[in-house]
Amino acid sequence: MKANLALTNVSFDYLSGSNEFLNLIIHNISSCVLLLNGDLMLKAYNEPLKTIFSNKPHEDIMYRKCGNVIGCAYAVEEEKECGNTSQCNTCPLRISSLKSYSDGISVYKEKLSRDFYTTSLTKELKHLQFSTRLFSFERERYIILIIDDITPLVN
Repeated sequence: MKANLALTNVSFDYLSGSNEFLNLIIHNISSCVLLLNGDLMLKAYNEPLKTIFSNKPHEDIMYRKCGNVIGCAYAVEEEKECGNTSQCNTCPLRISSLKSYSDGISVYKEKLSRDFYTTSLTKELKHLQFSTRLFSFERERYIILIIDDITPLVN
């Protein structure tokens, strides 16, 4: 790769043949990136998920609903699956993700403050900023949910 590529306004298209490079980028950005299906089940994620939300050990998070993966206090305390708690109908993460999936509407930099549980069952108030977007790949539709923990900026 030539050093001057970084100095131009070239998109990442020139790296489309390098899955390894694109995976390194996704796993090394500070934002949590979740790939969800229409039922809000986790299909893929990047490494920051395990540092921002450490509710479950690595092997217990795939193919689980978003709120259960990230340790939503309502899902943990009510012992229910995400989508079935008393607060799911008003959850901005859920509403935005479903709106993106069903209507193709992208949501940018919305904010949410909520309690989440860690693997040690410690409840923590987190302030989040998130974006959602629908995309298709190999005839399947997915929601990309990008979450930033902005707690240090709020406290």
